[in-house]
Amino acid sequence: MSRFDTESLLLTSKSARKLYYDYAVEMPVFDYHNHLSPQDIAENHQFRNLTEMWLDGDHYKWRALRWLGVDEELITGNASDKDKFMVWAKSVPRMAGNPLYHWTHLELSRYFGIQERLTEHNAEEVWDRCNERLQDSSLRAAGILEKFKVKVACTTDDPIDNLEFHRSIRNNPDIKTVVTPTFRPDRALDISHTGFAGYVQELGESANVTVDTYAGLINGLEKRISYFHEQGCRLSDHGFGAFPYTAATEEEAAEIYSKAMQGVAITSEEESKYRTFTLLALGRMYCARGWVMQLHIGAIRNNNARMFVKLGKDSGYDSILDFHLAASLNAFLSELDRNHELPKTIVYSLYPAQYEMIAATIGNFQSSEVEGKLQLGSAWWFHDQKEGMLQQLKALSSIGLISTFVGMLTDSRSFMSFPRHEYFRRVLCGLFGEWIKDGELPADYDYIGGIIQDICYRNAERYFEIR
Repeated sequence: MSRFDTESLLLTSKSARKLYYDYAVEMPVFDYHNHLSPQDIAENHQFRNLTEMWLDGDHYKWRALRWLGVDEELITGNASDKDKFMVWAKSVPRMAGNPLYHWTHLELSRYFGIQERLTEHNAEEVWDRCNERLQDSSLRAAGILEKFKVKVACTTDDPIDNLEFHRSIRNNPDIKTVVTPTFRPDRALDISHTGFAGYVQELGESANVTVDTYAGLINGLEKRISYFHEQGCRLSDHGFGAFPYTAATEEEAAEIYSKAMQGVAITSEEESKYRTFTLLALGRMYCARGWVMQLHIGAIRNNNARMFVKLGKDSGYDSILDFHLAASLNAFLSELDRNHELPKTIVYSLYPAQYEMIAATIGNFQSSEVEGKLQLGSAWWFHDQKEGMLQQLKALSSIGLISTFVGMLTDSRSFMSFPRHEYFRRVLCGLFGEWIKDGELPADYDYIGGIIQDICYRNAERYFEIR
């Protein structure tokens, strides 16, 4: 079986190769946004086989298999782990041009030392070789973090989480990676959800406060933020479809909250008022503690009603929302900035036509507190591949300053995703290499290489202040 050359992948010029191999390749990883399981890290989970490690929970792969007409039984169903892997191996050659083709071969190479192209013809051999290698401690959950030089990993955690596994990780001298929680209060903002009242009661119990009133809810959120801060948290994260901004008073927010807690239906305008006022309150709390606020905007979720009934949420039926953002985003940031209460903020959009607009918007609110206080978030979800990354990087460099960018993240639930950082670094070096080749930048490699290293790691280390 022929090899797949991962060494020169995406490095199309001599300058790109020099930047990558002399400056980028050895930089450690600061994975500031992922959905890894803290329990798996704390327990140094050993994967039972390649399917559990590689295919379970991977929506990218599930969507590709569905595109090829594979039966759901072999994707998320009750087929054996080996049968699921075999259909994946058979399908990979059909994925030419999709980033999954690159990722598949990078992951096989970097985790298992397998250089051959994956097909149905060598699937049995690959299955056996990988499963044998999974007995090695370097391929257990915590071992993988060390293997890929992950200095910091920030998981994504609900405010009601007691963070017991984060405490266990912090107290384990054998785990070298700093693993911190990220505060994700989406459920406290989702006032129209049928489970909202029950959830905020749980939040109140975790904070040991009464949440019968809106003031009680805000008090509970602040107590949980303080608790997360004590456990090393320095980031929050929020997910939105369209980004809400409808000005409201505290009295209005309190009245809307009271209606929701009594099971009274609220209007879309009331929902927007509640979410706006509450998000502003949270932003002020983050600013007071020096946290970074992340805004993930533009996903439309659970679009296939039939499959949602069958499989539930997070099963690969989400996509890109097209919508207007400029007015609401500017208004939100301006309201926090008015009294110097705007935290460091990263704005991600799943709708790439908004990259230039976001870059222009965040330029309105930069300050002397920190370089690149507001960031255009990395190419996210459907766009964390070559063309999406280039689009984001070019928008940032054209309208803002790419030299201050905090770089890539995995945004993944899979411990197999760390080569995404390598993939990003190859794209980054390819872009700068093209600029050098075209005479747009000088061939001063220590100068340009320093910028590359900043983007790969050092900017994030300075920005997030987690060590």
